[in-house]
Amino acid sequence: MTQLRFGVLGPISAERAGESLPLKGPRHRAVLARLLVARGRMVSMDQLIDDLWERPPRGAVGAIQTFVADLRRVLEPDRAPRSPAEVLVTVAPGYALRTENVDADRFEAAVVRTAELLATEHFDRALSTADAALALWRGPAYAEFAEQGWARAEVDRLDGLRLLAIEHRAAALIDLARPAEAVPALNTLLAEHPLREHAWQLLAIALYRSGRQSDALAALRRI
Repeated sequence: MTQLRFGVLGPISAERAGESLPLKGPRHRAVLARLLVARGRMVSMDQLIDDLWERPPRGAVGAIQTFVADLRRVLEPDRAPRSPAEVLVTVAPGYALRTENVDADRFEAAVVRTAELLATEHFDRALSTADAALALWRGPAYAEFAEQGWARAEVDRLDGLRLLAIEHRAAALIDLARPAEAVPALNTLLAEHPLREHAWQLLAIALYRSGRQSDALAALRRI
């Protein structure tokens, strides 16, 4: 079976061989998103019910089972009848998603790699790695579920990594003697997250090396 790819850096998505898979309605998408948030860990039936409904209907268990069955048909269309699932698996007392191909995981690995390349002064490669990492984002993480309590911690974690990737990219540009190119992204970041001291430091350096000494001093005063 061609390897599945899942996307959470934007609206929830699944694809096979470059083609998007139909995930049906919002409850189907919510089940998949909840399992992706768990990052391979089992989510119990009770937890799924609590997360999907404020007031669970009487047939909530059967509804979850239907959503899971529908998702399995989409994710593993060639699976033989009554054979065990390999992707969305049953793990008593609930379910887990078995996959190593999620855009968030590739993004996180690229952010770590960018930091390593900066530390070893491979600035060109650090810049290209940061660019590739940030290009994975198609919108807010877990876009349609970002405000759900069960997604909040993972959304915050991924957003923090995104800000770190922007800072790494700016550092690479500065070290490549291209400081002016680092300024716009840092300004945008700091307009939304004014408490990030390292970003202010990078902005001050970028401004100073761009010949904007007075603006650099103003940035330093914000630290």
